[in-house]
Amino acid sequence: MPGPTMNLRIYADEAALLAGLQRRDPDACTCLVQRFAPQVYAHALRLTGAPDLAESILQTTFLTVCDALSGLDGISSLSTWIDQIALNESVQLLRRPTPQVARDNWEEALRPDRLPPQRVAWAPDPLHTALEAELRAEIAQAIAALPESLRLVVLLRDLQQRSTEETAAQLGLSAGAVKVRLHRARLRLRAALSRYLV
Repeated sequence: MPGPTMNLRIYADEAALLAGLQRRDPDACTCLVQRFAPQVYAHALRLTGAPDLAESILQTTFLTVCDALSGLDGISSLSTWIDQIALNESVQLLRRPTPQVARDNWEEALRPDRLPPQRVAWAPDPLHTALEAELRAEIAQAIAALPESLRLVVLLRDLQQRSTEETAAQLGLSAGAVKVRLHRARLRLRAALSRYLV
């Protein structure tokens, strides 16, 4: 049975919602999550390409948001503030090293008597699916290896598909600086991914 839904109209706009959060109105936090969760999830899914990682970013973003509610003074835009927190959470996730599994463990796990019965049909082209997953992992690793000043521009412009002006406003840069950083980042990514760009 689905949980109760909140009437989002009780806060006419972001300013009213922000005022509700500042006076610790319990409905305000619920309204905040319902209003911004789809946006955060969509950005995280576009960034990672993996629903489970996007869910993780969504959860940690709103945990961080709820912890930071006491410091809301001086925030002009809830949307920008939440997007910045989600971006930081995404960057942190990309920085984490991917766990490596020893080959001995693979051989043990892949013994025929240890495999579950096949219940899911293979994708139409398993090789293509595997290569696509490998490329996605390589791209994420290449983005994570960029200096933070370049990585943030790539995340906002290319993955979240923000305009140059929105990116500049969020990062406190000029539009020209955003364009220069994006160009440098793309050159580095092209070099890092050159074996895939044949």
